[in-house]
Amino acid sequence: MTFDVISTMPWLFSALFESGVVGRAVQEGKIKVRVINPRDFAEGSYKQVDDYAYGGGGMVMMAEPLSRALISLREGGRRPFTVYLSPQGVPLTQEFARSLAGMEEIALICGRYEGVDQRFVERHVDVELSIGDYVLSGGELAAAVVIDVVSRLVPGVVGSSKSVEEDSFGDGMLDWPSYTRPREWEGLAVPEVLLSGDHGKVASFRREQAVEATIRKRPDLLSRANVAPYLEKGFYVALVHHPVYNRRGEVSTTAITGLDLHDIARACRTFGVRRFAVVNPMRSQHDMVERLLSHWIEGYGADFNPKRGEALRLVKVFRSFEELRGWIERKEGAPPFAVATTARRVEGAWHWLTLKAHVLGLKRPVLFVFGTGWGLTEEFMRGLDAIMEPIVGGFYDYNHLSVRSAVAIVLDRFLGSR
Repeated sequence: MTFDVISTMPWLFSALFESGVVGRAVQEGKIKVRVINPRDFAEGSYKQVDDYAYGGGGMVMMAEPLSRALISLREGGRRPFTVYLSPQGVPLTQEFARSLAGMEEIALICGRYEGVDQRFVERHVDVELSIGDYVLSGGELAAAVVIDVVSRLVPGVVGSSKSVEEDSFGDGMLDWPSYTRPREWEGLAVPEVLLSGDHGKVASFRREQAVEATIRKRPDLLSRANVAPYLEKGFYVALVHHPVYNRRGEVSTTAITGLDLHDIARACRTFGVRRFAVVNPMRSQHDMVERLLSHWIEGYGADFNPKRGEALRLVKVFRSFEELRGWIERKEGAPPFAVATTARRVEGAWHWLTLKAHVLGLKRPVLFVFGTGWGLTEEFMRGLDAIMEPIVGGFYDYNHLSVRSAVAIVLDRFLGSR
């Protein structure tokens, strides 16, 4: 991977990348860092790269020297992804760094003074990027931060890929606290569990500490964190066909549809759900599901589309919700924390972020329950552990998502990483 830095202060970078992780990666040829001075492309004896801003204000970097410097990198048809370091840019996050790490070449534009001519930005820049809501004297330090963050994600730069995955923000959460010798320092001891030699207990302790640190220090991270690695028990999805309302508000039983089975199973497999449970009391409906699963798991469909069978293996049918709840309790050793979903406004419902923080502290499996027809009945929902507020879009007077869409949105909120 190659980083091309366009800066009027190239000497700053030689000291930054002579040692450390990035320095070793450069020496081993795993990454390249090249610094281009736009003054080398400026005209006149003074090699001027800046001028007064139109309309008043300070100095602004001129478009032409920057443009020539950038175009010089395009020999042989190359076109580096161009990043302008700016306090007005999108925030640099671990997720954004991962996307940059997949690119072959990145050009980093370091502004000075009041910034760069907007016409250069419009003509050449792919993205404006900020490392925080504050102002630096120039983009050089920001470029160094980007190079360090992205380089760590390039395969082979850091010795242990597992170490990179377990860093803070690896799954959207903060890292757990670390300890080293001595075992006691100024009256403060290392937690006994870390000295126990029990790897299972150590892993559980670290998960708990990571969750506690994130909720206490950076609750804002929860919205984009994947909670699955931090749950002690499994995550389940249930699609309930009884008891649900029909369009007249009567309690009824709905039919299982192949479309629901296929699409929800695929969503569950994508997000790592342990089981997709279908609740329906009718034997004929169970027989239909068994035929469908047999076709895709054992029959012609298994060879035609193996990925579909892989998802549908998650499906398990139950006659009642009580049967499902008991099955999960026997499997997991604890009763599930069951969450009802609904498109209706219900008093006492939880916001999804509050619910997300809550399940992280549980030592129980988590079960999200989705209704069919016109939704789960009020009585049924009140018998569960929590009710989640409806999914709301931009038009509050229209709330008619398909259950398949609702499942995908909820799973992304709780088990997706971004």
